[in-house]
Amino acid sequence: MINTAAAWYREFLPPEELHSPEMDESGWDAEAERMTWWGAFSDRRLVGVTGSEPIGDVLLLRHIYVLPEHQRSGVAGALIRRAEEISPDSVRMIVAGTYTANYKARGFLEKNGYRPAAESESVLRTYYDIPEDRLLGSIAYVKRVGSRGQ
Repeated sequence: MINTAAAWYREFLPPEELHSPEMDESGWDAEAERMTWWGAFSDRRLVGVTGSEPIGDVLLLRHIYVLPEHQRSGVAGALIRRAEEISPDSVRMIVAGTYTANYKARGFLEKNGYRPAAESESVLRTYYDIPEDRLLGSIAYVKRVGSRGQ
């Protein structure tokens, strides 16, 4: 599901930055150990996923993927709202990273109340363990939540 949804990256990433597959079985296993995964289903078929990873008073939204035929139908919004709703009370900020060129993801995050981080590179370096090439081509979005985040 992730690899199918990630095919979109071909439209904005240069060929040397594409990873095929986007996530293999060992990558999934490593990520699954650190996160809580959320899935959206249509007719018993998995059509969207995201992961959430609490780190101190921050919740990371990770791997927001929706199959192309289900995009723009509210699936991703429902997934992140669920992760936001059940986040620990100690969470003051939710962080999501995406490629700078991924205008679909950026528009989606902004529509859902996320704003570009003032110190995006610092936020990405602090909370994400991603290759340098991906980090430099990425942007962090933040959403303040809870009484401590307002």
